[in-house]
Amino acid sequence: MKSDIDYRNKLVLAPMVRVGTLPMRLLALEYGADLVYTEEIIDWKLLRAERHTNEVLGTIDYIDTTDGTVVFRTCPDERGKVVLQIGTASAERAVAVGQMMQNDVAAIDVNMGCPKDFSIKGGMGVALLYDLPRAKAILEGLVQGVRIPVTCKIRVMPDLDETVALAKELQSTGIRAIGVHGRTKTERPRDPVNEGAIARVANALHIPVIANGGSQSITRRHDILRFAQRCSTTSVMVARAAEWNCSVFRADGPLPLDDVIRRYLELSVRYDNSPSNTKYCVQMMLRSLQESPIGRRLLDSQTMQQICDIWEMGEYCRETQLRYHFAGIKGRRACRPRTQSGDGGSVAEGNEPTASKKQCLEESPDSDPEPLNEENVCFIRSNFIDDNSLPKSKLYLHAVRNGLPRAQYEVQQKDKLFRATIRFDGQRYTSSFWEKNKRYAEQAAALVCLLKRGVESRDELIRNGAMLPAKNGPAAAVVELTESSKTDAPGESETNGEARPMVESC
Repeated sequence: MKSDIDYRNKLVLAPMVRVGTLPMRLLALEYGADLVYTEEIIDWKLLRAERHTNEVLGTIDYIDTTDGTVVFRTCPDERGKVVLQIGTASAERAVAVGQMMQNDVAAIDVNMGCPKDFSIKGGMGVALLYDLPRAKAILEGLVQGVRIPVTCKIRVMPDLDETVALAKELQSTGIRAIGVHGRTKTERPRDPVNEGAIARVANALHIPVIANGGSQSITRRHDILRFAQRCSTTSVMVARAAEWNCSVFRADGPLPLDDVIRRYLELSVRYDNSPSNTKYCVQMMLRSLQESPIGRRLLDSQTMQQICDIWEMGEYCRETQLRYHFAGIKGRRACRPRTQSGDGGSVAEGNEPTASKKQCLEESPDSDPEPLNEENVCFIRSNFIDDNSLPKSKLYLHAVRNGLPRAQYEVQQKDKLFRATIRFDGQRYTSSFWEKNKRYAEQAAALVCLLKRGVESRDELIRNGAMLPAKNGPAAAVVELTESSKTDAPGESETNGEARPMVESC
């Protein structure tokens, strides 16, 4: 039995790359949005991902097995309200994605409006508007192949009659609604939105039209409703105005930006959002304030801890991340390249079986005569003031001062991850943390070497987030002591001024 969504009279968070991740979607729903779209996710990224139940976070995660990236994360609070937007040029791949995802999202939207070169060159986005047979085949395949509603989002054409004719053709596939951005493929946000073109489409179709592109005139909920009236629609999809201040959906008016940022950070920590994605979204909120002292601090931040410290939420971040760590969360630190399993299937080290058998690599036994010293250490660039303080530089100076040969670095790459091993003074050193680039892998291995030789302090590495504390160590005791008095809201737990260890998924 097919599920249904009434797309009339809806306020919608538009699909926005790097913005429409779980924390922002939940924030929009909390402030009054009726539906929330994911960022556009390319079909093959989803098809190579694995579905995991994240018991620590209470989420469903789709994980890219080549590097541990969370491709899509959802939770019960957005069930029935989250729409997956996909980028695709293939009916076969689109249907495969739809059938894989239909139990975890409320609907599927096909992006037919993205004007970016990478999308057009791949036959996706706005390119589909000029390839009507392919566009219709994708929509028809989805409508017939999945149990949830299917929609698409388009841009207007230079010729309005052509736009209406196109929209009618797309409507004939059985889609439930269509989003219309009132600009052509060559126009950008600085260009005025063509509200009349959206109205022409809305008046010509019998399915709901969701108006999009009016952020220049939107600062509060009332403006959204007026934009809908001018476009002859009852539903509006808000992008940049929501990106700047998501409380634009509130019936009682928008909130101060700092309040919105703090609530966004609370959700980002709660759902273990990546620091880079969190930083990007906060930068979009700050806009011109990126050049302010707070903006500069944000620009220099690399970890979630550092971001939260700016808004006096560091304690909440530390305690939450430690609690997740001790609960056994599978974050970036648990990510391992895929290796060949004994039964011919492929598994990720320490994780569940993966779907793909390609690129799977066999582990060879360690037959090297030199002892291997290993620690789970990651390299966080912002921990180091300048190049002279970097681990590799410190290790080089350590060798010179002690009359030792220079360290020799060997880097191993598997899938999209890197791990380095150092040969130094008759021993080998490596980190069990797989980095996303070669340079960081070498720096992490150098940190392990410096730690083992007593140049770096374990306590300092834990404090700055390069290492995680032992479960039964002092950091664990700190968390246990605060559990009974800690609330879900940031800033309300008591502190004793003691420096807390920082946990980061890097």
